[in-house]
Amino acid sequence: MIVPMKKVSLIIRENKKDETLKKLRKLGIVHIEITEGSGERLALLRERIALLENAIFTIGKQKNIEQKSVSAEEALSVATRIQTLDAEKKQCVADRISLNSELDRLKGWGDIDPSSISELEAKGYEISFYEMPKNEYELLAENIKTVRIDTEKSTVRFMLFKSEREELDEAAATLNVYRLALPQFSTSEMKQRLSQLSTRIDEIDAAIAADACYIESIKAAVGVTEKEIEFETYATGMADEDLSPESEASLSVSYFTGYIEAENLDKLKQTAQNNSWGLLVEEPSVEDNVPTKLKNNKFVSLIYPLTDFLGTVPGYFEYDISGWFLAFILIFFGIIFGDGGYGLLICAVAAIPIIKSLITKKQISPMFLLVGLFGLSTVLWGTLTCTWFGLSPEQLPGWLKSLSIPVISNVYADKIWHPFWTGGTVGLTTAQNLQIFCFSLALIQLTVAHIKGVFRNKGSIKMLGDIGSILQLFGIYYLVLSLVVNAEVFSFGLVIGGIPIGTVAIALIGVGFVLSFVFSNYEGSIIKSILSSLTNIVSVLLGVVNVFSDIVSYIRLWAVGLAGAAISATVNELAGPLLGNFMFMILAIVLLVFGHGLNMILNILSVIVHGIRLNTLEFSSHLDMSWSGHKFKPFKEQID
Repeated sequence: MIVPMKKVSLIIRENKKDETLKKLRKLGIVHIEITEGSGERLALLRERIALLENAIFTIGKQKNIEQKSVSAEEALSVATRIQTLDAEKKQCVADRISLNSELDRLKGWGDIDPSSISELEAKGYEISFYEMPKNEYELLAENIKTVRIDTEKSTVRFMLFKSEREELDEAAATLNVYRLALPQFSTSEMKQRLSQLSTRIDEIDAAIAADACYIESIKAAVGVTEKEIEFETYATGMADEDLSPESEASLSVSYFTGYIEAENLDKLKQTAQNNSWGLLVEEPSVEDNVPTKLKNNKFVSLIYPLTDFLGTVPGYFEYDISGWFLAFILIFFGIIFGDGGYGLLICAVAAIPIIKSLITKKQISPMFLLVGLFGLSTVLWGTLTCTWFGLSPEQLPGWLKSLSIPVISNVYADKIWHPFWTGGTVGLTTAQNLQIFCFSLALIQLTVAHIKGVFRNKGSIKMLGDIGSILQLFGIYYLVLSLVVNAEVFSFGLVIGGIPIGTVAIALIGVGFVLSFVFSNYEGSIIKSILSSLTNIVSVLLGVVNVFSDIVSYIRLWAVGLAGAAISATVNELAGPLLGNFMFMILAIVLLVFGHGLNMILNILSVIVHGIRLNTLEFSSHLDMSWSGHKFKPFKEQID
């Protein structure tokens, strides 16, 4: 359920901001709606956060390091030291890259000492060095007297004295393109500097690694600083108002708006009375940005790790579908993975940390319990369809095959199932039965959405709009069975027990459309509701098409599950012949582990893309949910 909230506005004296916030933080029950603050201290605190987080990033992941506990201020000093060392290291790395690049440029010249060349120039011997392609060097004019230093396969290195350069004609000026720029330092000095830089980088790495023992204290300092930022944001973000008349003593107040759980309102009232705060309590309206807090039993709460990962929070005025989300995602997960063998592996992965927590008497993480449920769901579906590690039914024991449900089991994949109304003339394949199951899931889930709408609008004739949507769902469900599954089995001329099923389906669609058209937009006036539907007639007509596409969309469960089964079977076919040969057995095992492992990874992605989509898009769209909410976060001392 979504916990009921109250909107509260608190008025205090301007000079009591810090005192009031400290008391509210200690109380820990008010969600304050202030998102922006200002001031130098706030900027300083944000810089401190950046410094601490940069230190954590620089230290990186360190294993088996005994931690030392220090205060937040000491942790800040450590972070400052790490930042200084890291900046120095980056400069050393940049200098090393530059020196290596320079040495690479000069590698063909041997040892060059620019100071020796400067001494020659001081004595009147001005020399220039050149590095030119061999074919161009051979084309130089005969009057250009060069002193060849080195010749490689395609390059010539030479030098010219100043007297020779002055006698060159203008065409020889192109030699400047190949003139060697002398380095600032000798090659021996650069190599020595490189060695010093490498040594210093190692020393810095060792110094940073030595500070890894403070990483937990640095993380704790981040939490403390975040709370300080929160406090400063609220203190500087409050609205101020000067209430003093002219020529009288100053009277300024500050005020802000927040939200509180309805059950905690009395605590806030008592605190406000004790501290002479002005308190205004209101019911939240749809225009308010009300935070959402969900409260469910322990089983339903197992879905929270998944919704937290997705970042999906229902709006305060929307539905809490946690229970339905959990129920259907378990079914979708089982169908998409589809293989009981994979389910056993998932259960084993979840069982290890669960057993470890039980042995150490620690609280079991809801995430592992959820993973365990996913594994059990997959085992159940694999049992019902007789799907185990992609093996064919002939390779499975008889008792395992007997546990499956015949109409959807792989054991009877080639059998045609004849519904009683076809008289044995027309039947359904196992694949078609699975498609019907998926479409039936769609009917159930989408009907649940509109039943919730009926209960929300209970007492208003607007509920007739949701009843109309339910009728459309049932009619279009039969339409889908006819058009997608089998037009002969589910024909529009079908009569069962004197009831013309096809005609009833068409009637349900028509009656449902009319009810939805007339009452879906009802807000006190049927005429206005009809006019609203007429204004959006294109969207209303497309809505019928959307219902059809939403139901058909659930076939993705069968299709993705079928693809996964095909991949696992293919892996087995590739590895099977190798298992019979001892020399290739290791290769076969590697192939099996890699192939089935990759298939499981793809299945996880499929659950995220397809299984979750059916809950957050198709199901939610029929609930008119936009997942526009944000979490209720009361201002309190402890860090969650």
